[in-house]
Formats: sequence, C-alpha cells, structure tokens
Amino acid sequence: MRGKKILVTGGTGQVARPVAEALAADNEVWCLGRFGDPAAREALEEAGARTARWDMATDDLAGLPRDFTHVLHSAVHRGDGKDFQETARVNAVSTARLMTHCSAAEAFLYVSSGVVYDRADRNHRYRESDPLGGAAPWLPTYPIAKITAEGVARGLAETLALPTVIARLNIAYGPYGHGGVPMILFRQMRDGQACAVPREGQNYCNLLHTDDVVRQVPLLWDGAGVPARVVNWGGDEEVGMTDLLEYMSALTGVPVRLDRGDFSRETAIFDHTARRALIGDCSVDWKPGIARTLAELFEEYRERIGAYADAHPAGPSQ
Repeated sequence: MRGKKILVTGGTGQVARPVAEALAADNEVWCLGRFGDPAAREALEEAGARTARWDMATDDLAGLPRDFTHVLHSAVHRGDGKDFQETARVNAVSTARLMTHCSAAEAFLYVSSGVVYDRADRNHRYRESDPLGGAAPWLPTYPIAKITAEGVARGLAETLALPTVIARLNIAYGPYGHGGVPMILFRQMRDGQACAVPREGQNYCNLLHTDDVVRQVPLLWDGAGVPARVVNWGGDEEVGMTDLLEYMSALTGVPVRLDRGDFSRETAIFDHTARRALIGDCSVDWKPGIARTLAELFEEYRERIGAYADAHPAGPSQ
C-alpha cells in the first residue's frame, strides 16, 4: 500500500500503533489519540506518522484534513462499567463525527470486538450472523460501546455511500502497548496472582499476532463495501486459555496458579469462513508468537525462552 492518506484513531493501542508505524513508511499517516504515553507518541512520529491529540469523548475534528483515503477507527470509550448512557453516547457520536468528516474516503474500517455476541456455550464458534447482546462482567459497559458504534457505522456507510468494513476482533497480542491479554495474564503470574479459569474445562480464543494485524488491515480495507461488511477477525488456531497460561509458565519458569471457579473472563472462538474468504489465512502460529512476544517485552526471560523454544519446537497449526 503506497501513496495513500490514512487516518488512525487510538494510535497508541495494541492494534493501531503497529499498523500506523508500518504504513507510515510509504503513506501519509495521521494518528489521533489522547497520547497519555509520550514515548508511544514519539515512536509514532519517529516512524513518520503525524500525531494530533483527540479525546473522543469531548473533541470534534475541526482543523483536521478531510481528504483521507482510508480510515482505521480503533479508539474506544469503554466506560466505567456503570454509565451505559454516556458510553453509548461517546462511541456513537465519535464514530459519526469520523465518518461524516471522512465521507469521501475509499474505505472505513471500524474495529469492533467478539464481545458483541450474545454468550453461548464456550465451545460455540461464533458466526457473523449470530445474535448480539454481549455480556462482560469484568466491564459491563464494554459491549454497548462496540454494539452502539457498529450501528452507527452500518447506518452511515449507507447514508454516506462510504465503503465500510466492521471487523470483530478476537484477542490481539504482540510487542506493543501492554502486549494484549496474554501479556496482562503473564504479569499476573509474575506478580504471584492467581489466574481465574473455569471450574471444568477451559475458555478458548483465537489469538491474533500484531504481524497479522498489520498485514491484514489493507486487505480489510479492500473488502469494505456498502452496505457495511461485517467479518470476524482472529487467528486461525483455537487456543485454550489454560493451555496458554501453562505454556507461558513453561517458557519462562514463572509458576502459574490456577484459580478454578465459577467466574473467569470469558473468551470466544470464531467461525473463520467469511474472514478466510475475504482476507485469507494468518501467518503467525500462537506458540512461536507468544514466545517471541514474551522475549521482546520481558528481556530477563529471553535466554530461557530461546532455550525452551529450541528444545520444544512448535508443531504445525491444527
């Protein structure tokens, strides 16, 4: 992808930052965000991206160019877990502002989440046509943030004739930001905290490495349409969360304490039919991806991780 003018929101986040840094080499990239981490903003600018402060809860887009060819909207106001009205308002209004401001764009990508799905059995493979109405006991306002913005994106895609794709993200991870849910869990392990898992069985997800995120964003833009296209976005492999915890322990030597009970952070696995038809397969298997991410973010374990990975090479994807 070359010679395009790209607007990215949530520029320091797990998804947006690596995309912005990669695309800035051959395109004019603008990143919007609150930039609470000055180092992340500096890294974006060193990569060639322009940055501008934007609080999606309060700021309009006055002074921002309108001639962007592509938009990646990954910023989200997750809410405080209690104020559903404000969470819905902020995400709806900010998405509407972006789409109307950039109505002449070639493609608009909204990054949603698998949290929007009405919860089913943990072994259910969610399809894009499944019922919505997600629940997130760990942050109850989060699903409404995504569902509300999805509705706005659908409506304005047709009203503005703006080609749009809504990508429902599974669990992204990699050496950016906090590293994603796997690295959050590893920090719990390192701090001696127990990790909550189901009393029986385990939760499953489709881990997506940021290398695949970077490669697939232009493909998602290519698949945008009117009406808006909706697609699940996750890795090819179905990964057990307990298996993930135990693998990170084996790599690093950090013990994992499993707190088996009735409450754990639920995850989801996707049906990949629509995603594979649109953008193809992923390239990073989860075990090498996790080993590489841990080694990059936690230098003190790098030598041990390398030795373990060499002695236990990961097999092909299942």
